Amino acid sequence: MTRAWLAALAALALCGCASMPPGEGVAHDPWEKTNRKVYAFNDAVDRATLKPIARAYNKVLPQPLRTGVSNFSQNLLTPRSAINSFLQGKVDDGAEELSRFFFNSIFGIGGLIDVAKHAGLEAHNEDFGQTAAVWGVPAGPYVTLPFLGPQTLRDTVFLPLDMLADPLYHYDETSVRDKVTVLRIINLRARLLSFEDLLKDSQDPYVTMRESFLQNRRFEVYDGNPPLEDDDEFYDEFLEEEDY
Repeated sequence: MTRAWLAALAALALCGCASMPPGEGVAHDPWEKTNRKVYAFNDAVDRATLKPIARAYNKVLPQPLRTGVSNFSQNLLTPRSAINSFLQGKVDDGAEELSRFFFNSIFGIGGLIDVAKHAGLEAHNEDFGQTAAVWGVPAGPYVTLPFLGPQTLRDTVFLPLDMLADPLYHYDETSVRDKVTVLRIINLRARLLSFEDLLKDSQDPYVTMRESFLQNRRFEVYDGNPPLEDDDEFYDEFLEEEDY
């Protein structure tokens, strides 16, 4: 982890400008053969463990409790988002994230209730992979990690920093920390159950997963407003011609 952390810091420090790198959201998968094997392994593990647990979790816990767990998990990620917002030069977003963490932690029963949202403070989810993208670090090849699933090489290198920015990582009571971590994983998997139909109907689930991840990651990197790609520009020109 230490070596990966130092590599991440070095990559960030060597970037000469804060321009967004090209190729975000474009599939670059030179390790596809290995990635497919890891994907198959992850899928087998998921079907045998997480997926049935997630289904039982949805059946046993009522929606208000599941929402509370999701809010709690989101609140733990708020300091990370604040740090990365500041690193990306989004001072207002960073200050808003700190305010969210303060309000939800104190008045929201440790984050179980998202009182900040009702106060007009919207969440800005940021991580070190996104910060690296803003500072010009290219996404690199697509990677499928054991247990962790789809990533880009850039996000993989910066994962240790994301872990260090999680307050739960620094909590000394390992028994409590481990239980909360497992609960967060199960809750996340339960929220992804609705994605099952898309994969089930796909001719190639691996490609569907890859393309969905990369497009969503591109959406996150550009804060929901990605630039038009060549195909999009052609489509817009076609529509303009049709208007005439």
